[in-house]
Amino acid sequence: MAERSGCEILVLLAFVICGTWGVYHYQFKVLPEALSPEDAGVTGFSEEAAMAHNKALSSLGPHPLGSAVLDTALQYVLKAATTIQEEAYGDVNVEVECFHANTGVNTLSGGSYYGKTLVYSDMKHVLIRISSKSAATKLRSGEEDNAILVSAHVDTVFAAEGAGDDSSNVAVMLELARGLSKQASGFKNSVIFLFNTGEEEGLNGAHSFVTQHPWINTVRVAVDLEAMGLGGKSGIFQAGPDPWAVQNFAKAAKRPSGQIVSQDLFGSGVIKSSTDFQVYKEVAGLSGLDFAFTDSTAVYHTKNDKHDLLKAGSLQHLGDNMLPFLLHAATSSDFPTGKNTLSQGNSEEEVVDTVVYFDILGKFMVVYPQSLADMINTSVIALALLVWSAVLNQGGLSSLVSLALSVLSIVLMWICSLGLTVLVAYIIPSISASPVPFIASPWLVVGLFGAPALLGAFIGQHVVYLVLRKFLSYTFSETKGFLPLSLGGDEDDVAVLDSEKWMFKAGLLQWLLVLAVGNYLNVGSSYFALFWMISPAVAYFLFEVLAETTKPLNPLTAVIGLAAPLVVSSGVFVQLVNTLIGNLVRFVSNPGAQADWIATAIVAALIAAVICLTMVYVLPYIHNSGAKHKFIMTTCIVLLVSLGMVEQSMVPPFIDDTARAVNIVQVVNNTGEGTVSHISLFSTTPGGLFVEAEKLGGGLVCGREKSFDFVTFTAYYSCWTAEIEWSNNALIPALRLGSDSQENDDRSTLVHITTGDSTRWCLSINTNEIQDFQLKDESGVLVSRGEKNSIDGWHLMQFAGGKNSPTKFDLTLHWHKNSYGKRVVEGSEGGEEVLLKLRADVNATTPELDKILEKMPSWISQYGKSTSPFTLAYFDTLYVADPSLTMGSSVASE
Repeated sequence: MAERSGCEILVLLAFVICGTWGVYHYQFKVLPEALSPEDAGVTGFSEEAAMAHNKALSSLGPHPLGSAVLDTALQYVLKAATTIQEEAYGDVNVEVECFHANTGVNTLSGGSYYGKTLVYSDMKHVLIRISSKSAATKLRSGEEDNAILVSAHVDTVFAAEGAGDDSSNVAVMLELARGLSKQASGFKNSVIFLFNTGEEEGLNGAHSFVTQHPWINTVRVAVDLEAMGLGGKSGIFQAGPDPWAVQNFAKAAKRPSGQIVSQDLFGSGVIKSSTDFQVYKEVAGLSGLDFAFTDSTAVYHTKNDKHDLLKAGSLQHLGDNMLPFLLHAATSSDFPTGKNTLSQGNSEEEVVDTVVYFDILGKFMVVYPQSLADMINTSVIALALLVWSAVLNQGGLSSLVSLALSVLSIVLMWICSLGLTVLVAYIIPSISASPVPFIASPWLVVGLFGAPALLGAFIGQHVVYLVLRKFLSYTFSETKGFLPLSLGGDEDDVAVLDSEKWMFKAGLLQWLLVLAVGNYLNVGSSYFALFWMISPAVAYFLFEVLAETTKPLNPLTAVIGLAAPLVVSSGVFVQLVNTLIGNLVRFVSNPGAQADWIATAIVAALIAAVICLTMVYVLPYIHNSGAKHKFIMTTCIVLLVSLGMVEQSMVPPFIDDTARAVNIVQVVNNTGEGTVSHISLFSTTPGGLFVEAEKLGGGLVCGREKSFDFVTFTAYYSCWTAEIEWSNNALIPALRLGSDSQENDDRSTLVHITTGDSTRWCLSINTNEIQDFQLKDESGVLVSRGEKNSIDGWHLMQFAGGKNSPTKFDLTLHWHKNSYGKRVVEGSEGGEEVLLKLRADVNATTPELDKILEKMPSWISQYGKSTSPFTLAYFDTLYVADPSLTMGSSVASE
């Protein structure tokens, strides 16, 4: 029997590769044409108008909470909202309010907020409420009103101007409000737009609204608009718990975009982030939708989150989806009339059926109940098991052994593919200046990891194929009289045919296992497995079983069988890989805590997994092909060329528009005997900092010798300058011991906290010693006594507020009984344990720091998030010591 033609293999590979790229490009990269105000009309959505808002806000530069620039940004939003109010049509009611939130405490417990207490103060938000005149009259007369909330945040991190996060969504909301203000006369339900601040410091703006503003009592559905990148298509990545919002969005949106696989990943904790939607679900008990821009994720929270890089059509896409959805919600007679209480753990009667949702090429969205998905999945699994039982029963021992070897081929395919790609990831740091050389050029991962993943998958499967072929050849030689006459009784030909078909059926087994596990874990994205199992199975039945062919596997079996799965999922797979690559810029939580190759290995493993899952139906065609040696050579050459490009630094890992994330901080540390300062450089991007330190100058020395505790994280690897004495002591934040007493078997210690010019600080509390605590300021109790959770023996308290926030606090510590006799020490001479550690941030610089910042190359950028310090960070520490130690200023239990 002749070997399969190499052209046939080339066509199959081209079909999969080109089809995948085409689906990805159409689903995630094709954006609508931006409309001018004239083209959109008074009731339509104009990206040009929204872009004008975006440019105005982002041109202000970074505007974090507490900055004067944020006040300017809020004034801009308020002025635009007032203009909308003034120009609204006569039969439309538009209310505009500047809401000044009181001091509050955000005690979210889910996700990254476990073990934390968030305190906020002096925050301002802008609100717009649009309704019909009749609905507004009902509200003023005390009748119940129902509203949908649309939310975005105005504040940015200190390092970014925030064109994407979140001025893009602020701009969209302003243009949506303008359009709705011209056509709300028939609204049955109101639309509320919340432009909040404090999101970047722990979702505090949303929390202050849902706990302090009376309009929250009318909100029934919440929609949060976020950005985890810059532009592209904004899609749903969280929905529910009640399905009303996603079901009606799918009906109304012009170009719906959303994937439940993002929700599965977000909910599992793989994506360590959070949005205001968490507040609306956990605190307010609301259902709704959470949208995010996810293009160019590498620029997130860096200097490159700027207006000039925002792709045309991005805002138009979101506006074209949101405007008809809001119109539908505002005029809907089946709009929810009460808050969903699923997230609050109420009675089982309140529990609603969640849904599976996904878009097809961004043209329409499929939504169906999870209960229906469970029924379909279970039925398919049961049917598949019945079919396999019949096949094994009919084939006897030969089929049973072939099945076992098929399963082994899958196992070896995964082992070899993962092993080879992870090996490449392990090698890269030793030949490259950066362990992530593909950040600025994501296409490079095709050669670095795609080629070895494909090669490893083929080798692992081919080894078992040869064993299976030999076994079947021996089996058929024992029953030669029963061979088909058309094959001339050649048992080797029969073995070849049967072996490659068993390899194809191994793919069906793989996806059956994926479906069974996903169904058992109630994973919404298990629909992927349905498409990847059912479509190839039907094609195999039509072209192989019904045809009763004695020829090799028909290429149409793969082409027809893979068409639907590629359309449904291949674009999503590429987008996931692309998003992960961008996220490596901020991958490291504690710099130096893990090997540099780990981040690269995660990307490599994901690519290997995608290859094993999707190419399992194509590889069987290569085993009996004359092109298999060329296939091996080609993948090896692609890999070696890619490694050569990395080794020769032909492709820079970072460029002007895709910068490496670093933090350059002036550290001012109160040691108890004096105040010293140094400049610290560390990075959330894997890799060393020797090149960066040389460019920046200032005598920076890099290594692991001086790990530093930044309270919210520890830099095990960093660069630092020599310590110098800090002479400006007037406004240094500090922890000072107050009284210490013990009453009724309860020891309490008072600590005075002064934060100087800082309205953003964090305090780590040792819960191995402290059972509970209470925080007060001049207005009264901020954090009351009560159960506090902790992580690894520490509870973190974070404070963030506006420029008029308090700067003096009293912290009362309540001790565990076994710590009553221990002494609190302000200075340390060694041997003590840390009791409290304070970091107070100020968004300012010093002359020494300015000299370094001026030398920053264009391919690096400061990086901001709620737990990272500003450019100036003050530290102070209190220790706890054994009673026998008496050094330093201290207090102890009487």
